[in-house]
This record gives sequence, structure tokens and C-alpha cells, in this order.
Amino acid sequence: MLAETDIADDVREAVGLPAGARVVAAMSGGVDSTVAAALLARAGYDVVGVTLQLYDHGAAVRQKGACCAGQDILDARNAADALAIPHYVLDYESRFRASVIDDFADSYARGETPIPCVRCNQTVKFRDLLDVARDLGAQALITGHYARRLGDGGGPRLHRAVDPARDQSYFLFATTRAQLDFLRFPLGGLPKTQVRALAASLGLSVADKPDSQDICFVPEGRYTTVIDRLRPDAAQAGEIVHLDGRVLGRHEGVSRYTVGQRRGLAIAVGEPLFVVRLDAGRREVIVGPREALAAASLRLKEINWLGDHASIEAAAAEDLPVLARVRSTRPPKPARLALEDACIAVIFDEPEEAVSPGQACVLYGADDESRVLGGGFIAA
Repeated sequence: MLAETDIADDVREAVGLPAGARVVAAMSGGVDSTVAAALLARAGYDVVGVTLQLYDHGAAVRQKGACCAGQDILDARNAADALAIPHYVLDYESRFRASVIDDFADSYARGETPIPCVRCNQTVKFRDLLDVARDLGAQALITGHYARRLGDGGGPRLHRAVDPARDQSYFLFATTRAQLDFLRFPLGGLPKTQVRALAASLGLSVADKPDSQDICFVPEGRYTTVIDRLRPDAAQAGEIVHLDGRVLGRHEGVSRYTVGQRRGLAIAVGEPLFVVRLDAGRREVIVGPREALAAASLRLKEINWLGDHASIEAAAAEDLPVLARVRSTRPPKPARLALEDACIAVIFDEPEEAVSPGQACVLYGADDESRVLGGGFIAA
């Protein structure tokens, strides 16, 4: 492991601000954000810790493994005390409900598969919290995300983290240029094992704290519980229909399915079948063989562009080669941008499987695989 002086030098390089500059550290109570705050304090910055309360405190303290819940707020406060930095807790429960949880439920009701972590970064964290950081006189907002912000010539660029197993660039594609200019990710150049080792060497009580699991506001991963409570009309029964038109069975709501799903269909026809498409308007779950999941292209909506071209439209007009990633758990695949009926399309070199509306398609450089060029949500 690098010496502490070397780590401090690396942190200053990642932050790009002189020692003594005020920065706000977003502290979720987990090991990553705590180490990020600790490294900034050790490197000589004027650190202010901020934690967001996103849940009802009474309910949150009973929910383990979720960030921004009761125990996590306490852990963040204790860490700030140990680091001797000021700490504020902001009640963002109503904002989080409106921007993230309601959007999550609505998306499933439309037959999509949402990514609430992207929405949270896009709204509550990198919009609202960033404004708070400026109000506190900070010159940067620090987070514990595993990503890298490189180069100031022509503006900062977003890159993947050094540790591929921890890289979170997929969830940061919607970060705008203006937001990226103010953000810093001091852990992007470190492997997770070293972050935990640093936590232990710094005497932080969260050194062995488990990472958050699943979606933070979904108890035990049961997302249908949230949807049924918020959007009960989404749980309307309908038919499971084969691509050839055969009605194979019944379901209890399209919100219980996602494209590519095989398990839980409760139909037996002698061949493996997968969810190929969801039609919320007709309340139909359309199934077919695995080869029916292959998609030659997709269209994007709610696009954010971070590439060198003036716009993604300009890049698409040149058929720009890219690497496209349609799920956080999949590697990026060779593709190119194109314009189709005034829409931005991603054309794959080879068909991609189980492309699901609502998920993100994140674009990386064909000649620099670590660079994030932007992306968008997959349109139906």
C-alpha cells in the first residue's frame, strides 16, 4: 500500500485545489464516503461533511444495508466527530420521494426497468446537494464514487475507475459538464481493498462495515412491495402472450417482470421462454425464445453528452464509433451512433441481448475505453 504522504499527494492531484480550500464531502455513513472525507482532511483541506436523510428516521433505523438511513446517519456523524470536521444532516425525504421513489414506481408501471441510483445522482445528489455545497462556500463537492475526473484542458472528462470491479461510471453518465466541473472523486484511482485498508489504518469505525446492498429504499430487494404501495393500479392482471400470438397464461402485473427474465413465468410449454417485451397499455407480458432477445439497435432518450463533438447529434451525423454498455453488469460492446428519424440511435456491431427500456445505455470511447462520452435512457 502507498505511504500516507503518497496518498495525500494523489488526493491533491485528484482534487486539483490548493490545500486549505473548502470542500463539501457527501457522507453516506459507508466506508467509501468516510474514507474520501478522511483523505481530504488529512490532505489539508477545509472539509465540511454533509449527510442526506432520505427516509423516515424511525423506519430507516430498522433497515440494514441501506445508505442514508438512520444507522448510517449516526455512523456519518461519528466519523465527522472523529475527523474533527463540521457535519450537517439535511432532510431530503420529500425531494427523494418525488425525484427518485415516485419515478421508480412510475417507470415499472410503464413496463420499464428503472435505475434509481442514476436518478438519485442526477437530481438529489448532483443537483440539490451541489447547490448546498456552493452555499457553504465550497469549491468542490467530494463523493466516494469509484470514477475518475481527468484533465482540465478543454474541461474535465469522466473516466472509469481503476478498479474494474468497483467502477461506478455507468451510474454517473447523466452528470453534466457543469456538475463535473464542481465534482471530485478521490477514490477513483484506488482498489476497494486499499480503501478498506486505509479506513483501518486511519482508525475509522466503519472499516469493516458491509457495503450497501440492492436498491437502498427497497426492503430486502422486494421492489414489488414499493410499487404495490405507491402504484396499486400497476398490479393489474393480464395475459402472458407468445410472440406467435398464443396466450400461454396469466400474470399479476407487468411491474413484476423485466426484459430478459426467465424465472417466475409459471408457464410450461416444453421450451425455455424469456420476457421479450412488456406492453403496459395492453397489460401483456410478451415472451419468446432466447434468440428473440437479440437487438441490433436501440434509441436513446434523456441524453447527456460529454464527448469532444459539439453535440451527440454531431457525433451521430459522423457515425461515431463507440462502446455501448446496456447494463451495469455487462461489458461495453462495439457500436456506432446514428440518426434515425431525428432520434439518436445506437447500432451494435453484433446484436446485444435483453435491451430493456428504462435502463441506461452508457457510451465509452472506442479509442479510449475508460472515457465516458455520455449516454441516455433506453427508449421503448
